[in-house]
Amino acid sequence: MRAPALSRRGPRLEAALAPLLLLAAASCAKKGPPSGGPPDITPPRVVSASPDSGTARVALDAKLSLTFSEGMEPRSTGDAVALAPRVDIRQRRWSARTLTLVLEQPLRARQTYTLLVGASARDRHGNPLAQGKAIVFSTADSFPPGLLEGTIEARGFAVQGTTLWCYAWPKAPDSTARDFDAIGLADADGRFRIPGLPAPGRYRLWAFADLNNNRSFEPDKDVLAPADTVLDLSAGAARVSGLQLHVVNPRAPGHVRGVVVDSTGDSLGVVRVAAISQADSSRRVMVEADPKGAFDLELPAETWTVRAFRDRDRNRAWRVDLEPASPVEVVQVEPAATLTGVVLRLRRMLGGP
Repeated sequence: MRAPALSRRGPRLEAALAPLLLLAAASCAKKGPPSGGPPDITPPRVVSASPDSGTARVALDAKLSLTFSEGMEPRSTGDAVALAPRVDIRQRRWSARTLTLVLEQPLRARQTYTLLVGASARDRHGNPLAQGKAIVFSTADSFPPGLLEGTIEARGFAVQGTTLWCYAWPKAPDSTARDFDAIGLADADGRFRIPGLPAPGRYRLWAFADLNNNRSFEPDKDVLAPADTVLDLSAGAARVSGLQLHVVNPRAPGHVRGVVVDSTGDSLGVVRVAAISQADSSRRVMVEADPKGAFDLELPAETWTVRAFRDRDRNRAWRVDLEPASPVEVVQVEPAATLTGVVLRLRRMLGGP
């Protein structure tokens, strides 16, 4: 499987990745009114965590806990919580608004961990978490100083909830491991922070977007994209800020936008724009131009032939001998890209009225 390139026009890298953690997008749910009052539509949030972000010297047998702003639905919230690098959770215990995790194995010494809360966590009235939360702590004597931060520009998918997997170079995801060295979480604006990295060190980022929200990587549905740059952190320069990463969903449709120019003087019927796949002529898309001739075709990424015609009898089929049409234009549609400025000029066909 070839993963789409991420960031700065770098080469595409091959990677296969095991089903990973997270993060399920917010699920739709019916909002129920709290007893004796109006419906609750306020998203819950994480108000505190133990240990808190930036904490060091966390005990290897620590019980991790999260406190929410209101009562939570136990199953969806428990399922939305995970620890990275992976440690299995043996038990999830609730006490009012606080969730405590009992781990299957002790934490590792001198290791930085991220406790992740996915946006699929819901309160008791069905409201999902406003956005995911990442709490970073360490079992080392001091919190590692390394930090990577920046923004993701996502094309063809919603950026919120995209995870940034950080690997010490030259390690990379394989088909079985969940062994990233650190992890970050993008917010609704694409911003991310990955603190707690040992420095000096060399690191590489991979972006994972779980587009079908099943918390596992499926090459034909999800996005997994490696950055093309290895990032160096030193003792004197342990922070890299302002990273700008560009991630494209290779299966996202593109758009072809333009205008139909009709100087034939004909006003019967409507003007339509039809696109036919060059790879498979049975794949066709047709739209109606607006009164000013503007059109917008949404098409899968491939090569298409595009023609405009005046559908005088409104049967959605071009009659060569009766209906004015434009010459064919061949367009290459790229994933999540928009091709603009296409001009299609109607003319009467030979033998037409």
